[in-house]
Order: sequence, then structure tokens, then C-alpha cells
Amino acid sequence: MRLQHLHLLLTLAETGSLRAAAETLNVTQPALTKSLKQLEEEFGATLVLRTPKGVRLAPAGELLAVRAATVVRELDRAREEVAWHTQNTRGTVTVGVSPAAGLLLAPPALSRFQARWPNVMVRLVDALYPKALQQLRSAELDMALGPMPAAGIARDLQAQPLVQSASVIVARRGHPLARARRLQDLQQAAWILTGPRQGPGDPIHLGFEEKGLAPPRVSLECESFSTLLAMLPTVDMLALVPKRFFDSHGPRIGLAAVAIEDPLPPTTIHLFTRSDAPLTLHAQRLLEAFVHEARLAQRAD
Repeated sequence: MRLQHLHLLLTLAETGSLRAAAETLNVTQPALTKSLKQLEEEFGATLVLRTPKGVRLAPAGELLAVRAATVVRELDRAREEVAWHTQNTRGTVTVGVSPAAGLLLAPPALSRFQARWPNVMVRLVDALYPKALQQLRSAELDMALGPMPAAGIARDLQAQPLVQSASVIVARRGHPLARARRLQDLQQAAWILTGPRQGPGDPIHLGFEEKGLAPPRVSLECESFSTLLAMLPTVDMLALVPKRFFDSHGPRIGLAAVAIEDPLPPTTIHLFTRSDAPLTLHAQRLLEAFVHEARLAQRAD
């Protein structure tokens, strides 16, 4: 199997057309068909299905395409790293960060890193799990910073706990429950769920049921914190967010913290990497910068 075979499969998946794939790869359609036949013979399976509207990957092709995308990205990363060492080209590191990680660790870590590695471009990608871990597995990310999924992680990933992030309940200024002081005072509240269920933004973690109270009523789900910021000042709902996120954005847009006396669960920010793929040198140095800043933040608390 050649690398061009992997590019062929990925291009077919992207274009859905033999003709379009041939044009993209700058080969003739008969040559493309011949290469596809060789790939299918090697794997002993049908990889591409022809339909009246074009082509699509067969189940076996979809399985291979996932692996192929990872292989291609790893080879691209290897070429970039070698060129960075031998030709002094610009390196790139892509990091998925949760909102809490972005506020707590990213600014000081990037300042430290870029002072030492000015020719390395860092791409920060807003990422909530489980999407961030899926992107890490497919090699779209070099590393990811965020909370541990409720179900944990598989052996293909490794996680390093970095720092705890405090949480706070927030509402619009003037909300009828803004002055509540006990969890039981919030039984009738409508909640906004930020991120996935069972994630750190799920009010289920506040322990209503453990106290013999009815579970919180989620009336709205927001995938992003930008959507949350747009909604909260205009509705009579509560949300559970990282304290640093509220401190940075809440007061200036009319939000208030609901200072209940019951303890709120903190979120531990982890640093996730793949177990089966080494980091590039500059990615490893950025990882070390995140770890260093996490230690400083922990001591400050």
C-alpha cells in the first residue's frame, strides 16, 4: 500500500465523485480506478460503493478512512518537524482548550512558550469534550486541555491532572433567585446546560438528589460559552460556569453570582495526549509550559 492510496480514499470520501477525485489528485480516472482496485484487493474488501449520484465509502472504507486520516496527518506533522529542524521553517502546535483552561492556563503558558519559541505558531481551538478527545484521536489536535469525561478515557489516550477550577452559579442581575443562599432555594429554577450532559456545566453535579431534592430542571442547552453569554442576561435561568469565566465576562454584561452556602464541585483540568504518537519537540515544550503554569496556579490558590 502506498501513501497515494490513502490520499485516494480520503479524496473520494471528500468529493463523492471519481471524476472530481481524479481532478483533485491530478490523475486520470482510469488510473484512479486502477489504484482503488489495488487497494481493495490488498484489504480484501469493498471500500467504495458506486451509486447513481456518485460514490461513497463502504463500511470497510469508512473504517480505513479514519486510520488513513490519522496516518496522513502524522506524516505531515513529521515533515513539518524535520523541515523545522533542517530548514528553520515555522512549526505549528494545535491545542484544544476548554473555557476554564483557556482563561486559567493559556495566557501565561503561551507567553512563556513564545518567548522561547517565537517561530512556532500555536493554534488554540475552542473544544468541549467529548469532541476534543475525538479530534485528538484523529490527530487534528496535538493535545487537549479540559475536564475528564464522566466515563473516563480509553488506553489510546493519557491524561495528566493539572489544576482545579472553581465553579460558580450565575444569573442575570435582578434574577428573582440572585440572592438565594441555599441549594434548596433553587429547586424551582430553570437551568441552562452548557456543554454535554454529565459535563462540568451540568447542574446535576450540584447534588440536588443527594440532599433529597428534585433534580434540576434544564430548560435550555448551549454548546458554546459565547451562546451562553448571549442568553443569560436576557432570561430568568441559572447556569453553572467556571468562576474565572464569570470573573472575566459576567459583571460587565449584567450577570451576578448566586452565592449559595452549599459547596460547589470544582472541575479538574487535565492535559490529554495520545498514547500511541509522540509529540513534536515544540509540542512537548508547550506541554511543559502548561504544566509549569498549572503548578504556579495551584500554589497561588
